[in-house]
Amino acid sequence: MASGQVHSVLFEGSEAYEYSTADNLHFYTTTYGDPASGYASPPSTGYYPPHSTQPYYHQGGSTGSFWSAFGTGGFADEPPLLEELGINFGHIKTKSLAVLNPLRTVDKNIMDDTDLAGPLLFCLIFGVSLLLTGKVHFGYIYGVAALGWLSIYVILNLMSESGVDGYRTASVLGYCLLPLVLLSLIGVGVPLSGPIGLIASGLVIGWCTYSSSTMFVTVLGMSEQRLLVGYPVGLLYVCFALMTIF
Repeated sequence: MASGQVHSVLFEGSEAYEYSTADNLHFYTTTYGDPASGYASPPSTGYYPPHSTQPYYHQGGSTGSFWSAFGTGGFADEPPLLEELGINFGHIKTKSLAVLNPLRTVDKNIMDDTDLAGPLLFCLIFGVSLLLTGKVHFGYIYGVAALGWLSIYVILNLMSESGVDGYRTASVLGYCLLPLVLLSLIGVGVPLSGPIGLIASGLVIGWCTYSSSTMFVTVLGMSEQRLLVGYPVGLLYVCFALMTIF
């Protein structure tokens, strides 16, 4: 076959087609995009909507960033991430101060918020403080907490007429663990195995028991049954105190 001819088996016997790369190809030259010509190239992030020949470029403000997830920046009516997860530092502070000052009158609506972020944080700090003294008791902490929570939840629902759900029970028991958490932090620097530690542990157990029983009887209207409520709650905090001392 001669050079410059294209032969196809689909058209046997037909006339061969002549082509020439120099004669049939035409290139269009332009100065678009050349800085010297005065034209500017469009940004590479342009968007072409359907059925449109003109580029569309976003003219709005910020579309959000990584830090927008932790606040409300860039999104209207968007709650903070911590609020969506149920973590409210204002409520944690209010309940912690109520535990640290048990002589103050307890609000009846203090258990309306089933906040478990504070109790989980206190259990973690309690375990870490024991770890710093050479005691690996994470499994014991969560095991005793789960068993004690279940027992007290059943007892309170058998004794009260209105009843209480498990989340509120766990929230109160967890927040009232705060004095024992402070004692465990003191035990990192000061040994608690002596007489001073035993006396301090007894005071802290009474502190935790009084705070938790006050919340339960105030909310559930069980002022005449305070000793019956405080006894099982006190046994629970005795278990945590034994982890701190020994």
